[in-house]
Amino acid sequence: MTIRFSIEYRTRWGENLFLHYGSGSKAAMQYTGDGLWSVQIAGADPGEFGKYHYEVEEYGCFRRREWMYHTLDDVTAGAGKSARSGKVSASKGGNASAEGDCLEVTDSWQMMPRCAGTAIPVFSLRSADSFGIGEFNDIRKLVDWAVATGQKVIQVLPVNDTTMTGTWTDSYPYSANSIYALHPQFVHLPDAGVEADEEYLRIKDELERLAEVDYERVNSEKDRFMRKAFAARWRSVCASKAYRQFLQDNSHWLLPYAAFRILMGRYGTADFSRWEEYSSYDRKKAEALLKKEKQECNYYCFVQFHLHLQLIEARDYAHAHGVYLKGDIPIGISPVSADAWTSPELFHMDSQAGAPPDAFAAKGQNWGLPTYNWDRMAQDGYAWWKARMRNMEQYFDAFRIDHILGFFRIWEIPLGAGSGLLGHFSPALPYTTGYLRNLGFQLPDSGKAVPDSENVLFVADPHAAGHWHPRIAAQDTDAYRALDRHMKDVFNGLYDDFFYHRHNAFWKECAMKKLPELLSSTQMQACGEDLGMIPDCVPDVMRELCILSLEIQRMPKHSWETFADVRHYPYMSVCAVSTHDMNPLRAWWKEDRNLTQKFYNDVLGESGTAPQECEPWICRKIVKMHMDSPSLLAVLLLQDWLSVDGKIRKPDPDSERINDPADAPHYWRYRMHLTLEQLVASDDLNKEIRSMTASSGR
Repeated sequence: MTIRFSIEYRTRWGENLFLHYGSGSKAAMQYTGDGLWSVQIAGADPGEFGKYHYEVEEYGCFRRREWMYHTLDDVTAGAGKSARSGKVSASKGGNASAEGDCLEVTDSWQMMPRCAGTAIPVFSLRSADSFGIGEFNDIRKLVDWAVATGQKVIQVLPVNDTTMTGTWTDSYPYSANSIYALHPQFVHLPDAGVEADEEYLRIKDELERLAEVDYERVNSEKDRFMRKAFAARWRSVCASKAYRQFLQDNSHWLLPYAAFRILMGRYGTADFSRWEEYSSYDRKKAEALLKKEKQECNYYCFVQFHLHLQLIEARDYAHAHGVYLKGDIPIGISPVSADAWTSPELFHMDSQAGAPPDAFAAKGQNWGLPTYNWDRMAQDGYAWWKARMRNMEQYFDAFRIDHILGFFRIWEIPLGAGSGLLGHFSPALPYTTGYLRNLGFQLPDSGKAVPDSENVLFVADPHAAGHWHPRIAAQDTDAYRALDRHMKDVFNGLYDDFFYHRHNAFWKECAMKKLPELLSSTQMQACGEDLGMIPDCVPDVMRELCILSLEIQRMPKHSWETFADVRHYPYMSVCAVSTHDMNPLRAWWKEDRNLTQKFYNDVLGESGTAPQECEPWICRKIVKMHMDSPSLLAVLLLQDWLSVDGKIRKPDPDSERINDPADAPHYWRYRMHLTLEQLVASDDLNKEIRSMTASSGR
């Protein structure tokens, strides 16, 4: 059979379109004018086109691909729904007609639909069935609420295992012990074989009465119950076809993870440098350990298997109801993780990643995470990242790239520094000692990578002797105040050039070496968290690669704005009233009365004095403003959705914050104050949100 594919797509100069199908096959398409591309494949087997998609290349390099795939499961059928919805179709978003042995297929480029959604950590969910913490099964009930309100996206925080110390400090979701393993706290115990007996119900009731998550007790109790289920059900589970397939597909990470958990328990620490003969990963030693500790190894595999099944079931339930799941990829990995243990060559273990000062943290942020050895990762085509993407794609349709700026440059902080003030961008183009002295600055002959004081104008580059970075926020130091007016002007000009101009082309080149490689490995829609100090090159790269930006009204992208104008948000963006790192709307309203008053008058267009509380009518106006924005996605915190209803929202707005970046370590324990069942039954609220969703065209 001959199949002719046609699609309308407006390319830029130098770009070409390719059809990808089968097991890695691709065909170059021909431009026929007026935005139309086509390709004819003779002797085609329709079975090769069970899934296919289109990709754009520029001078032989990947640039972007469709969000979802097309299908020719039935070559005689007309256009149908997405294969992810379970419907058989000839071509998603197009049509097909057959004449003799020739099939004509006309497609349209697949993009995520313009829609609304809710952002909430899984641990924050509460239902009649939960066990002191939100679980993967609860996502299905959140899907029911999304359907009731016309929403199509559910966004969660990272769901990986963060068990390190067994204490509440492990509640931080952005420092996992494995990029693959799911957190045992999210398992629904009865579905894993735990009997809902009197003991189970009693402990469940105790934990559910708590206003917030008791991280330590939840996890210790779940581990205890899961070990009982393991003892009773392991024999039948390990003999099942589903488990054998899971083990085969995931053994490359699952077995090292099991070894890591076993050794962490044996030595009482996740710091593998203290694991004596196991401090450096050795595959043969790890395999011998797992044989010796077979029972424990099987237990960790048992837990991960059930977590995998339950998240897959939540995904399938969401898709069956027209709802998409959006995950979150942390920018870093923990220095005491299975990833760092097994692949230390991929990371710079002698430095820490963080963020420069911003609206979240005046002294910057020190995440304590190692930075990536990008040069080493490039040697195998970023295989580690691609495997990470493929694993995540099992569960999610879109993903948030935490701190996308890390793919351009990272804020690198020396191990001896506490705050982020003495960090520097890496990679970067620092100034030489000679250049700075010629400008009139006094510098020592040999600088220290970690100065004795934060009261400095420049920070020495730890990798290149005789090179210096302007210290971030140096204008707040006594060293700056001691300069005369002329030298202040010189420093300000140097500072402005360094942080906003000098690196634009350089950092764009750095990002374009990595991001296209990563995006080529996944069908998920990429969304970038691009808040903070944004170089001019970042929006250009994100537009070119079709990565959605994040737009927050309280964090405008332009320096001359106090608040962003939601009417001018880019189409390729996700807009939100608040993020998990900020106070939700009602608590923010009380933070700074002067700022609130300005927002009330200038943004909302209201006269007079702003109310002391962010009343429901104000919240409705702000939420509607975001819903009506041009942004492709409007994904709001659950707390901000609930704020529009005075009867439903939580009485105390100050208890709704998920994270405070200035508070380290922070206890991540926020939970809904009502159950998902109650939320689904809240007809007045749901009707109001559904009306806003419909009127905004989402």
